[in-house]
Amino acid sequence: MPNYKIAIVGAGPAGYFTAQAFQKAQNEEFTFSIDMIERLPTPWGLVRSGVAPDHPKIKSVSKVFEKIAQEDSFRLFANVELGKDVSLKDLRENYDAVVLATGSATGRKLGIKGEDLPNCISAADFVPWYNAHPDFKDVSVDLNTDTAVVIGAGNVAMDVARMLALDPTELDLTDTAEHALKIFKTSKIRKVIICGRRGPEHAAFTAPELRDLSKLEHTDVYIDQVQIDQANLRVDKIGEVEKDLRNNLEAMRLIAEQSKKGVERKLEINFLAAPLEIQGSTKVEKIVFAINEVKNGKVSSTDKTFSIKAGLIVTAIGYDAVEYPGVKIENGRIANIAGHVEHNIYVTGWAKRAPVGVIGTNKSDSADVVDLIINSLKEPKNSAGIEALLKSGHKVIDQVGWEKINASEVISGELTGKPRIKEVDWKRLIRLGTS
Repeated sequence: MPNYKIAIVGAGPAGYFTAQAFQKAQNEEFTFSIDMIERLPTPWGLVRSGVAPDHPKIKSVSKVFEKIAQEDSFRLFANVELGKDVSLKDLRENYDAVVLATGSATGRKLGIKGEDLPNCISAADFVPWYNAHPDFKDVSVDLNTDTAVVIGAGNVAMDVARMLALDPTELDLTDTAEHALKIFKTSKIRKVIICGRRGPEHAAFTAPELRDLSKLEHTDVYIDQVQIDQANLRVDKIGEVEKDLRNNLEAMRLIAEQSKKGVERKLEINFLAAPLEIQGSTKVEKIVFAINEVKNGKVSSTDKTFSIKAGLIVTAIGYDAVEYPGVKIENGRIANIAGHVEHNIYVTGWAKRAPVGVIGTNKSDSADVVDLIINSLKEPKNSAGIEALLKSGHKVIDQVGWEKINASEVISGELTGKPRIKEVDWKRLIRLGTS
């Protein structure tokens, strides 16, 4: 029976769902041996370093990942970087198929004056900072201001705004990075304003995220009722629209109508606001917006402007795929046709389709790519795999090593009532995983 060697680069949701699809596709005609390669010492990708700490239920998908990893045909090679420790060319030559599940980790720029001022931070840096990603533990975050502005109208913007607007004591029993929790507890921010360039009907928030805002115990949430009413009128003219859009607008309407608690902390969501310029001398002090309008379903700018005095700006306007030697990037994603890059190289997840959808979207996406790969397989290669490609003495963290790190973090968390206390030091992670 032929056994095909598969290399999956990236140990996030897209990577694990791809491994699962291969495992399910095995039959009496062929089997798969799966090597998952991850740059970091730890797997799980955005489930570990992207999901907001106050949403632990979303992280429960990691149980699925662990089940996938227990299969005999699965091997984890963490602390192995594509382009540095192993080349794409070598993987292509030694595996029957290579699947790039490397995600999108580079934050997009606004392209406006003042964006480089201190305390204008990309969500691509801010989110992994509070989630204990070892590459971002030293990001400079100054919360010594009463107002913060978050630019974007998707779930990442929502997560960032919520983390800034809630009472830090609500994070005590979460796995928020210890260094970030200390800073949050000194925060003087009492107003957080989300600003989206388009109308409410164009927002990429999901209804569950919007509904969760009403559960904030110490924060009042505001949306302009007029903006929602106008959006509903525009949508009614379209006629039949997707159910998700109706659910979104209904969730926003309920927020707008909800009675307020009269507390000190406030979170506002504004639409049709396009950033023009960030002003400040030594750091962010003010941001100027153009007021947009919607005409015939299209968003256009007006000559009207307004400004917000704020000492922190976080941009959450999307991500681009990371470049690797031998990989072409187009429109922020790895150039591909339905998941096929070239030769026996494929791509899935955000790196394939850009950063859209939720974690579960990767499941069907990965299954489609695996079907494509299976239909293209030829005679299996007779090669040693990644062990032969790595330099002698390179410290690899395998599944057993990751389980040691995981156990250590969970035990540390149990002592303080947290799900875990994440280790943020790269060297200590390697020491934990290879001891």
